[in-house]
Amino acid sequence: MSLRFKAHLALLLCAFFWGVTFVVVKDALTDSSVFAYLAARFTLAIPPLVWFYRADLHKLSAADFWAGVRIGILMFGGYAFQTAGLAETTPSKAAFITGFSVVLVPVLMAVVWRRRISAWAWAGAFASLAGLYFLTVPREGIADLNRGDLLVTGCAVCYAFQIIFIERYSAQHSLAGLSFLQVAVTAAFSLAAVPLLSISHLEPFRFHLTSGLIFAVIITAVFTTAIAYPLLVWGQSHTSAANTALILAGEPVFAAVTSYIVLHERLGARALVGAGLILGGILVAELKGPA
Repeated sequence: MSLRFKAHLALLLCAFFWGVTFVVVKDALTDSSVFAYLAARFTLAIPPLVWFYRADLHKLSAADFWAGVRIGILMFGGYAFQTAGLAETTPSKAAFITGFSVVLVPVLMAVVWRRRISAWAWAGAFASLAGLYFLTVPREGIADLNRGDLLVTGCAVCYAFQIIFIERYSAQHSLAGLSFLQVAVTAAFSLAAVPLLSISHLEPFRFHLTSGLIFAVIITAVFTTAIAYPLLVWGQSHTSAANTALILAGEPVFAAVTSYIVLHERLGARALVGAGLILGGILVAELKGPA
């Protein structure tokens, strides 16, 4: 088994973990405010990461530190937008909108870093953009756009930048540092947001220790954070951003299947067309025209 194939398996496992836990997080938000949940999740993920990388963390340079902080800020933004949006939309829609980040990767590479991309990549991006419209904008028009869908779209932008920056930094900086610091920065920002938002009355603190919330925090802290993010950074260091984006496109599929089985969620015809266009756009952009 080649190293590249192992990297792709690691990324597929990440997509599985993240996809199936959309339903778990949605349920957890009935017992917790958004940033209280994020603070608990990412703080709990820090000890296993410290243990896992105990031999590497004391070797971090200042350059490693700042690279990890930059990625961590993008990660925090992605989770803040996604989790706040998930509280107001469905798991399947949130997952497919998050998947839009995949086609944003080559587009941002072209617009921001002047990388040449093919007509296929642009076609995939426009197809996914059309899919995003059908998935999120109801027949009544954009005035009735769900606020949760809009927030998750912000998450897609943050995640696209995160994928790009991980690729840019993983060859130059400590993988242990990048894995640990992005989680630690997200935990720190989430912890800081809890009292600030509570005092300003933007989000009153709420954290009821039910069995469902405890289960959600443990599962997402251990599997989708402490295990998945080291796998993501390691896997992406042995493949390209385009391949990473393509494999992570499986995340909304896992989320939709889980939501259908657990919550009996069914997307309407318009939303299904949108979801299909997003996935089709991802496949076209990544298989036919990577940056």
